[in-house]
Amino acid sequence: MSRTDELAQMLGRQHVLTGPETEAYTTDWRGRYSGRALAVVKPGSTEEVAEVVRWCVAHRVPMVPQGGNTGLCGGATPDGGGQAVVISLARLNRIRGIDTDNDTLVAEAGCILQSVQQAARDAGRLFPLSLAAEGSCTLGGNLATNAGGTQVLRYGNARELALGLEVVTAEGDIWRGLRGLRKDNTGYDLRDLYIGSEGTLGIITAATVKLYPLPVAQCTALLALRSVEDAVAVLSTARSGFGAALTGFELIAGNCLQGVVQCYPQQRIPFEGESAAMPWYALLELSDSESAEHARERFEAVVGAAIEDGLAADAVIAENVAQSNALWHLRESIPLSEKAFGKSIKHDVSIPVSRIADFVATTNAALQQSFPGVQHVIFGHLGDGNLHYNVARGEAYTEEELLSKQAAVYDLVHGSVHRYGGSISAEHGVGQLKRDLLPRYKDPIELALMRRIKQALDPQGLMNPGKVLAA
Repeated sequence: MSRTDELAQMLGRQHVLTGPETEAYTTDWRGRYSGRALAVVKPGSTEEVAEVVRWCVAHRVPMVPQGGNTGLCGGATPDGGGQAVVISLARLNRIRGIDTDNDTLVAEAGCILQSVQQAARDAGRLFPLSLAAEGSCTLGGNLATNAGGTQVLRYGNARELALGLEVVTAEGDIWRGLRGLRKDNTGYDLRDLYIGSEGTLGIITAATVKLYPLPVAQCTALLALRSVEDAVAVLSTARSGFGAALTGFELIAGNCLQGVVQCYPQQRIPFEGESAAMPWYALLELSDSESAEHARERFEAVVGAAIEDGLAADAVIAENVAQSNALWHLRESIPLSEKAFGKSIKHDVSIPVSRIADFVATTNAALQQSFPGVQHVIFGHLGDGNLHYNVARGEAYTEEELLSKQAAVYDLVHGSVHRYGGSISAEHGVGQLKRDLLPRYKDPIELALMRRIKQALDPQGLMNPGKVLAA
């Protein structure tokens, strides 16, 4: 009996893919990384995941856990050796329970993020994790990469939203840690160890997550801005005026919105004249627990003050849900329009908010000096200091010419990030993309401790090898 026959006997032939059937699972969403797999398996329960892991350990077969395959750093893509088994969590897609008194929800790792949001909403609650890929990414992948998104400013990253986990360890044991407790000081916090580990320590199969009251009202506005300095000042004003009710603050370069409307003519920038061609925009969202009138009054006061103080050149406040959705759709379409215009050199970085304006100005200037004519495609979550600082070819280079300069562009941008006290990965993870960069920017003691944890929890090195830490 072949190895794939053994897996088929374990899970059923229809849940074990081989040959050409695996191709959709062995290339990442960006088309940057492609590999080969011995098989793609689709277990239907945590127990079946554990059975597959024990089989892989017995046969010394590497394992690559995979959720929605929407990652941007190659963290869920096998290498080219063809020896690994891709473990798809797609069939673990059940909502196991909702406790509205405790404000918690238990969902399996293969649940689409949008489905988790909807289940919470159906129960009169909010699950606030929100990102552009929420219609296809999965909860397990969100936790494995400690995903961020548009509401980190108010609710935190995926790590802050998880109370408990169920995990299949690298030996095939099941840790059933789905406690819905907000206080539990009984030793090391294993939950936080597995979250953000990108499947290199074990496989998350389910999670208990926090829920929040649904806001009574939400207000959204798009502000036209002259500079990043003005955006930071508006953020400070909004924090003072809204407090914890400020749930979103996105910074968007003008060329990002121009790219969206060029790619998707059905969308439009909701300004006229000079305001439609400003170098920067900010998308703000307020969530109010009192009333729509109270929300609107607070919102208009803060936005009005920003205009009166000369920090914002213009503003459009959504009058209804459809207009609010249209503003957010502009923001969420940026990654898709980027992809339509060809490959770019992407950076997912975080910088102290107080230093972002200087970082953008000095890094843009340095790039133009070294690579004249490149295009700066900058957007992201200014409220929590996370920028998607991307470098596109513009009119000066072909795609191939730009990508040939990738290593030098990384050196320049990441070196600047490091000098400004930032991180080279804010919310996308490390995967393969940034694995070899970590030794440059991480404290050597920190890296040594990470290696010791990896060795302790995955002594055979079979869990997602080649990701996060170099061999």
